[in-house]
Amino acid sequence: MSHPATITVELIDAELPQTQCGKCGHDGCRPYAEAIVEGEAVNRCPPGGEATRDRLAALTGRPPLELIEPPQAPLLAVIREAECIGCTKCIQACPVDAILGAAKQMHTVIESECTGCELCVAPCPVDCIDLVEHPRWAEANSDPERQQYLDWRARNGRQRFEARNRRLTLKAERKRHRREQRRAAAARQVTEAPATSRERPADIDVTALKAQIATLTARRKRLQRQLDNAEEARRPALLERLAGFEEQLDTLKRQLETVPSPNRHAARDHRHIALAAAEQALRKARQELEHYRRQGDQAGIAEAQDKIREAERLISLASRSPANQPATGAGDHHGTSS
Repeated sequence: MSHPATITVELIDAELPQTQCGKCGHDGCRPYAEAIVEGEAVNRCPPGGEATRDRLAALTGRPPLELIEPPQAPLLAVIREAECIGCTKCIQACPVDAILGAAKQMHTVIESECTGCELCVAPCPVDCIDLVEHPRWAEANSDPERQQYLDWRARNGRQRFEARNRRLTLKAERKRHRREQRRAAAARQVTEAPATSRERPADIDVTALKAQIATLTARRKRLQRQLDNAEEARRPALLERLAGFEEQLDTLKRQLETVPSPNRHAARDHRHIALAAAEQALRKARQELEHYRRQGDQAGIAEAQDKIREAERLISLASRSPANQPATGAGDHHGTSS
């Protein structure tokens, strides 16, 4: 047995399963190894099971206490791809970058890289991720074969976890650098711009403004439904929130009214963007409706139906937009043919 004074983070980390699941209460296996070196108990790793606990107990000289959760066999996350809405939440949650996909596109799990950490399940808004026994574990016919798979999973999981952390660190550093560059550029513009230019109102993003109005309108409808069914004690607070939404909507609509009419080409571009966005929102809302119907969630069904109606309204507005009509001549003095 090794003397506790010789214990290092590397020795402890080498015994952990590298699922990076966080069930131990830490953000990965190495942080748990660091905590064990500092004195934390060795029974907080369900994926490692009793075998890992016993090895850690022998290594540290600490008692092999009962596991905080039942031992867990190796798992694989499987996305029901037909139900995936492309939200990317599971991609962001995966600690080993084992999920492929993009926004508004179908996602899928890379079977060989998945550690079965379960961290992708909770963020999924449509509950389309299942956990099954990992096929490579199921195919193993002996203890040596099973141990061989666990050793490979640990090596691979550690490498991918560390690679992801490096990627995220680099991404955060680049984002911070760009933010600093924007601030510096904005400061230069304020310093160098003539006084008259400082007095001009900032350009208004019409697309963003309309998106805010649509979002607030949907939230106001949900709040109104809550108000209709609320107990008397809750009504004053809900009324206050509803009044806040109304005030925000009025402000946004007044801003929209101050925007000068765009030229014909810009209007046509905005129509195409608005129509594509509304059609995408309609597809997503229909997927959510099917999901909530399977779950028997009446509140979710009502919310999805509201989203469908709103998307259909936006599609109708975009489809009959004046930007889609042929332009008239340079002037009206030519008249129209009868």
